[in-house]
Amino acid sequence: MNVNVSINVNGVLYERMVEPRMLLVHFLREELSLTGTHVGCDTSSCGACTIHLEGKALKSCTMLAVQANGKSVTTIEGMTDENGDYHPLQEGFYQEHGLQCGFCTPGMIMTAADLLKENPNPSEHEIRDALEGNFCRCTGYHNIVKSIQHAAKNMQKQNA
Repeated sequence: MNVNVSINVNGVLYERMVEPRMLLVHFLREELSLTGTHVGCDTSSCGACTIHLEGKALKSCTMLAVQANGKSVTTIEGMTDENGDYHPLQEGFYQEHGLQCGFCTPGMIMTAADLLKENPNPSEHEIRDALEGNFCRCTGYHNIVKSIQHAAKNMQKQNA
């Protein structure tokens, strides 16, 4: 028996009937066609499915869509501003070559955004620690860390 859910995703309220065991990641990808949230492992090991739930980073393969009922979700598609301009993290990944294949990038950005909200000037060690649940199989993390540092610096300038 399907269940009705009402979830605010990237500022838009969506109501759908879903199978009670549907994971939030599959709801986003299959029901809403928001394919920027990637499915890498289905076991919460890789972080490619990281989104923000009520403003906090969460691996969306660890939560059922019905558990998000009445809540607010932000995906990588919701990180641009109202003019469609990139978030400083998206710009940082572009400028500092923080991606190679790009599969892990949405999850990395969502995790980093949560970090920078709590710690606007993290050290390299703090960045690497925050990313420990996100795996990249291409870059070796060096440019990912540089990308986050680039974004942090630009965000501090914007807020000054």
